[in-house]
Amino acid sequence: MNTAAAQATSEAVTAVADVAAAHAEQVDRESRFPVEAVEALRSGRLLSMGVPAGFGGGDQGIGTVARTTTALARKCGSTGLIFAMHQSQIASLVRHSEDEAVQRALRRIAAEELLVASATTEASVGGDVRTSSCFVERVGTRFRLAKQASVISYGGHADIILVTARRDAASDPQDQVLVLCDRDGVTLEQNVVWDVLGMRGTCSHGYALLAEGDGDAVMTTPYAVISAQTMLPVSHVLWAAAWLGLAEEAVERARLFVQASARKKPEVVPLGTMRLAEATARLHQMRALVGAGVGRFEELAAVPHELSRMSTVVEFNSLKVSASTLVVEIAAAAMSICGIAGYRCDGPYSVARILRDAYGAALMVNNDRINGNNGQLMLVGKSF
Repeated sequence: MNTAAAQATSEAVTAVADVAAAHAEQVDRESRFPVEAVEALRSGRLLSMGVPAGFGGGDQGIGTVARTTTALARKCGSTGLIFAMHQSQIASLVRHSEDEAVQRALRRIAAEELLVASATTEASVGGDVRTSSCFVERVGTRFRLAKQASVISYGGHADIILVTARRDAASDPQDQVLVLCDRDGVTLEQNVVWDVLGMRGTCSHGYALLAEGDGDAVMTTPYAVISAQTMLPVSHVLWAAAWLGLAEEAVERARLFVQASARKKPEVVPLGTMRLAEATARLHQMRALVGAGVGRFEELAAVPHELSRMSTVVEFNSLKVSASTLVVEIAAAAMSICGIAGYRCDGPYSVARILRDAYGAALMVNNDRINGNNGQLMLVGKSF
């Protein structure tokens, strides 16, 4: 990216972050979609940031996308996570764009700044996103599918939903495909309300999803390949980048609190000074972890078979587990430093919303499930 383009992107990100910050408390309090921030993303042409220039997009790599995610999450965790999830879906389309339908979708996303969501979880299989009970039904040149989706983050606001399903009624549960479902061909009946502790603005309700469309919307690349080579590593990198934003904001509020305490009593070293140093050290650890994840994906992006290796899957799974653990530790430390001012839900030193958002990280996909999968992979792998 040339200097002028980089400056323009930086200014656009700052403008969106300011909008996100202005509405973050209301978004959290009302558990509502951050419509103002997402509209600002559209206006700044940041939803198409990860789409290649050949399709009309911003042509940015995962490094810029990750930094943008962090900047947004600092101001509003829900906005940052929505951006991360959207860009993960974009990456899956970009890196597996052999089908003409996918290419058409990428051009539309860039031209219209469309928001892309995913429906990978299913009520009957729990949190195992690599298993589906629903299936694609072929009707002439069209497809139909019905899915009991336990969670579709911002599904009611998405323009396109990428849905996992069995290839057909006779397929095994793990023989999955990814289907591009245009919102015009989707019916969503909400059956689970997203009334939760944190990340309330993601509006991750549960739905009965019915979709139909042209048969070529069923991607030819198996979902197992898309997941291993793109969806899993990119999601874990960008989720971690969002949680880094929470951690950065928590430490910044703690720093400002300690500085204010020092100004009030210059002759006394504030009580939280040492804790602030410790929290800052963990923040640097987290930054290095996320940076290494970005660098590792950039290194392997052109070598798809390396991303499918069991050791690489364990590596990106471990990034998710470590980052989701660190963000809670850092946010909790910041609250301890700020004391009652951090515990409050208002005021410049409040860490309450940040900590509530942070607790969701370990549950998205559950760390116990990920560690269990890692353990099984390590039992059969040769080296890690």
